[in-house]
Amino acid sequence: MYATLFPDSNEIKIQQETIFYNKSDSILNEIYFHNWPNSYKDKQTPLAKRFIENYSKTFHFTNDKHRGNTIINGISVNFDVATFEITEENPDFLKVNLIEPLKPKDSVKISATYLVKIPNDKFTKYGVREFEYNLRYWYLAPAIFETKWQLYNNLDIDDLYIDYTDYNISFKVPKEFEINTDLKASYFIKDSIKNYGLSGKNRLDIALNISKANNFQEYTFDDITISSDLLSESLDDGIKTSILKREFYFIQNFLGKYPHNKILLNKIEYDKNPVYGFNQLPSFLAAYNNAFEWDIKLFKVLSKKYIDQVFLFNNREDYWLADGLHAYLMIKYVERYYPEIKAIGNISKLWGVRNFSIAKIDFNEKYHFVYQFAARKNLDQALTTQADSLSNFNRKIANKYKAGLGLKYLESYIEDYSIPTSIFQFSYANSQKMIKSEAFLNYLKSKTTRDLSWFENDYLTTNKKIDYTIKNITQKNDSLKISIENKRNFTAPIQLYGIQDKEIKFKKWLNGIDSLTTITIPKDGFDKLSLNYESQLPEYNLRNNWKDIDNKIFNRPLQLKFFKDIEDTYYNQLFYTPIYKFNYYDGLVLGMAFSNKTLLNKNINYKITPSYSTKSNTVSGSASFQYEYLPENKKINKLSLGVSGSNYHYAPNLTYTTLRPYAFVEFRRKSLRDVRSKALGASFTFIDKERSPTQTEHIETNKYSVFNLGYGYSSPGIIDDVRFSTGLEVSSKFSKLSVTAQFRKLTDSNRQFDFRFFAGAFITNKTETNYFSFALDRPTDYLFQYDYLGRSETSGIFSQQIIINEGGFKSKLPVSFANQWLSTLNTSVGIWRWVEVYNDVGFVKNKNEKVYFAHENGIRLNFIQDILEVYFPLYSNLGWEVSAPQYSSKIRFVLVIKPKRIYNFVKRGFY
Repeated sequence: MYATLFPDSNEIKIQQETIFYNKSDSILNEIYFHNWPNSYKDKQTPLAKRFIENYSKTFHFTNDKHRGNTIINGISVNFDVATFEITEENPDFLKVNLIEPLKPKDSVKISATYLVKIPNDKFTKYGVREFEYNLRYWYLAPAIFETKWQLYNNLDIDDLYIDYTDYNISFKVPKEFEINTDLKASYFIKDSIKNYGLSGKNRLDIALNISKANNFQEYTFDDITISSDLLSESLDDGIKTSILKREFYFIQNFLGKYPHNKILLNKIEYDKNPVYGFNQLPSFLAAYNNAFEWDIKLFKVLSKKYIDQVFLFNNREDYWLADGLHAYLMIKYVERYYPEIKAIGNISKLWGVRNFSIAKIDFNEKYHFVYQFAARKNLDQALTTQADSLSNFNRKIANKYKAGLGLKYLESYIEDYSIPTSIFQFSYANSQKMIKSEAFLNYLKSKTTRDLSWFENDYLTTNKKIDYTIKNITQKNDSLKISIENKRNFTAPIQLYGIQDKEIKFKKWLNGIDSLTTITIPKDGFDKLSLNYESQLPEYNLRNNWKDIDNKIFNRPLQLKFFKDIEDTYYNQLFYTPIYKFNYYDGLVLGMAFSNKTLLNKNINYKITPSYSTKSNTVSGSASFQYEYLPENKKINKLSLGVSGSNYHYAPNLTYTTLRPYAFVEFRRKSLRDVRSKALGASFTFIDKERSPTQTEHIETNKYSVFNLGYGYSSPGIIDDVRFSTGLEVSSKFSKLSVTAQFRKLTDSNRQFDFRFFAGAFITNKTETNYFSFALDRPTDYLFQYDYLGRSETSGIFSQQIIINEGGFKSKLPVSFANQWLSTLNTSVGIWRWVEVYNDVGFVKNKNEKVYFAHENGIRLNFIQDILEVYFPLYSNLGWEVSAPQYSSKIRFVLVIKPKRIYNFVKRGFY
């Protein structure tokens, strides 16, 4: 390859000769290349669509000069001009048509002259930034032919499937630039050009760093050189070299000799696959000491690079072993050198924190916790799921952890053969070969008498959960009769432990428990029995794994904890957490929430929140109880049954009480990458409002009950956002049906169009007030489901808060309620960034009155959709509102201050 970098245009001109060997048994008439530089060419590529799936619109709306592409100037086959194809559907594939068929074991020379435009690095972290170039997947890479061509689009998951290749590269850069690489490198300068010669054998894809200010530092020991820009100013070079040497030889003891004598560790590789926990905790807390943090960061990058160079996996379709080895090595390294480090580091020693259960778990216990977090939310996926079908959470974290825990469990389970030995021998026999993960399993099965079918058939290929429990213990003389139940449809081997004062006195493997089994063991020096005591097996629920032998009535004492914590399997936990909220009538509401809900989802949750209202000087509060069922691999993803209630003020010195039993069904998405959701809900709401001594409104507004049945569909894409809901409400005095449809579109020029349609009609209506009527502008919220700061206000700042529901109007018009039917259309068009123009029209029909046509328009400041918005009315049925007196009172705003709502907005697309 002859390549020349042109920094002024961020382009590389390349002349490339590829000798392609047909290693298959098929005759080939074409050769495919992965043309991944071309995946940045426009908004329609698979990579561009992937960005949108991930709720990132940076690439979609960037200037064209920041994109990348490939321009092919010519291709020849064995020195004869050849034709080639690049399709619109797959612009990152290049098909070269051979002039003559390529027979098995023959080779062909393909020459290509092309231009690569380097994209900005803000999309994938690879590319250009201020005259620094981090290049990966920057050239035409020959695809692999097995029984068919193995072609994969660039989806920013760094899994190019390319065979081991010999490289010989001549790369010209301006003399002020320097190339960092793990290839053999030399250069000479001529006429202000630095001419690099780069070469390497049996390499995969070639990553290069080209920069003026070289931040890479080299560490040399024995015959190995490690070059990295992951720096630590607090550690001297001697300590860092010593740490890297320890890391390298630790990995070598598992994977055998590294096939090359230089390793390039780019900070980008860490940034794209960080140590989760380091990047979640604020840096000012200094949770970990600098040596540990730098060590683990480097180890993560180094071990990943080591695995990728020793083994060649198809990481799009067969990644579990590579991920498992990576996580397993991380676990073993921390186990060996940092067994004392806690999951939250030095924070665990702080007063007020050290008594929490989360402060007591070791660094390696986070792997079990994260797996349980995913499993308890029904968010886990099988380890054999294709990588591009995994949710971001599972691809980056949960599946890697589950794979590593699986290998760690096999280490404990296979007692007649060593897992570290098997990894080393397998690596030695298959180093730098194209292999499949099943080959490792076959190797293991050949070395052990243990049954591994549970691991091969269920652990890898399904997301079935493992959950065992001790049902009963019966003492008979000097023996114990124990009933053990498998609560799931996953039969895995599990260990039974006898425990005395937290010390293991007895241990026994149990196999084949598929329902309820009774075993007998000797009673010998322990007072507790526990399954999976050392948490080796990633189990769904650890709380039901143990019992006292003497069958105490209260097996678990009550544990009171300030703030939410993780589960402690030996206690019934009750958390008390300070809470606050605000409304105009209660003022600042201060209280204490008593709950059993931990950081992991539970089937049964309760929450009682007594509080004190500072403005009204009264006691208020809320309570809820919920049962949640998560079916496995069913059309229903979640079923919730519960009841909630509250008591606060709805007006000065006037309280309301609600009681709401409900049922909620969430249907399963087609895949976890599918943002679409469907749900069905039913509730029966009882309301009792305190009557005012001066009340003139009908008493029907004081005490009532409403049955609600609703269905909702949403597809909240970042470019196209579609939502639909319908609801039926039935009460003693009315019944009504409503439909809401919303569509939001971001155009290619980053202009937003919002359309919202609402239609509602009464089936029966015997009410004597407008309290239950459809509202044109501000719903009365008779079900008390909206977060109004001052729900009864008719003037002042709190009366200007709106919740976009029902009619969705912003101006208060003469006819603002409908007791027969209401139909509106709300539209909004972006002008510049978050500045939009809104236009609303509607038809309001009341009994014995003509249809009222409503209209309005104005300016909308859409800072955060549905969370923070401001509306400035301009013109409506009232005329020009801008010129009306007290215009400021006509301005409306949307404000949501619920942390959970904001968190759900931020985490879109991750799970």
